[in-house]
Amino acid sequence: MIALVSTLGILASIPGQTMGVSVFTDPLLAATGLSRLTVSNAYLTGTVLSGLSLPAAGAWLDRYGARPTGFVACLGLAVVLAALSQIDRIGAALGGRQPMLTAVLLTTGFFGLRFCGQGVLTMTSRTMVGRWFDARRGMVAGLSGVIIGFAFGATPTLFDAWIQRATWRGAWLEMAVLVGVGMGLIVLLFFRDDPERCGLRMDGAPPPPASALGESGGSAATATATRAYEPAFSRREALGTMAFWSVTLCLAAQALMITGITFHIVDIAGSAGVDRSAAVHLFLPMAAVSVVAAVVGGTLGDRIPVRVLLVAMMLGLSLGIVGAADLGHRRTLLIVGLGVSGGLFSPTSSIAYPRFFGRRHLGAIVGVEMMSLVIASAIGPSLLAISRAAYASYRPALYASLALPLLGIVLSLTFRVPRANVGVDDQRP
Repeated sequence: MIALVSTLGILASIPGQTMGVSVFTDPLLAATGLSRLTVSNAYLTGTVLSGLSLPAAGAWLDRYGARPTGFVACLGLAVVLAALSQIDRIGAALGGRQPMLTAVLLTTGFFGLRFCGQGVLTMTSRTMVGRWFDARRGMVAGLSGVIIGFAFGATPTLFDAWIQRATWRGAWLEMAVLVGVGMGLIVLLFFRDDPERCGLRMDGAPPPPASALGESGGSAATATATRAYEPAFSRREALGTMAFWSVTLCLAAQALMITGITFHIVDIAGSAGVDRSAAVHLFLPMAAVSVVAAVVGGTLGDRIPVRVLLVAMMLGLSLGIVGAADLGHRRTLLIVGLGVSGGLFSPTSSIAYPRFFGRRHLGAIVGVEMMSLVIASAIGPSLLAISRAAYASYRPALYASLALPLLGIVLSLTFRVPRANVGVDDQRP
């Protein structure tokens, strides 16, 4: 049940993810009258501000638990979607069609969209997987990644059809109802922090007999017995390790590039002579590749070093960037490269942090990771937009960004397993 509802939580965050926002970019441009660079900068600013807020949200998750944190995120995302559906009308009501005011309102909307969706709801759902699974963590993340990868890949096509049916305003309003009411109820009914509080153990193993836990028995004793053998890094201790920053850099590089390419995919394709429909449909075969990568990565992830997953993800990202730079002739590289790197993202992020640092402070640790990912994802669209404005081409920024996966590969091959975790993961660095 936890595997299922955590997957649903990540799916419900799609309206706040870049592939969910990107399809609304052109309707927003037409409705607000803002330039593409202005909208990209509003997206950048709102996303950076939301990212800076996520470490605090991670601490809230550790303190208050998955259920209240996830529910508030669902309600917040629903309110923001409803407001964004009327963004131009709100601007007109407040002060006429003033570009500066509209840009500020759009920045505020992007902040809420990214903080509640890509940030808190995703973080809460992913953290639950880390707290409920250990030996089967990779398998669960891989199976979840199959659904997530396919859904994320199909999102541009689905949302584009949604907009055609209900208009962009109606699509966002209907999403608000689905997330606020539908996912909100699922969170209240099924989200739980960890198995011990439910009288269970990680991976679905049966609880030990009361005699093995002393006279008190119960879930508290189960938690004590289980966690005595786990690493328990604090956020400060985790941030002091090269392992944390190596993993986070690789995930952030993936977030930066996939966000930038996805946000501008229609214009990137148009520059290469590929029409809008063909550009949107690139994500379907990419989703198929992502599904295969998620299954393989998740299945092997419990048995192989984390660094192997990281290197494979960075190699895929490199191929995807090269494919995006020459989309007219190398679209297969884009599909395969971003498909592989995207499919490995979920297993890698779900496995690495709890394996290295334990569950006790996982929310706070993942909060910093999510801050890095969200800020990186904010930089991507603006980086490519600046390249487009300055050089009339996306290629300079795309080729320069190849330095990121190269650095990620170097760090992945050289970081050391955190010392406090050697007894647990000395064979799987």
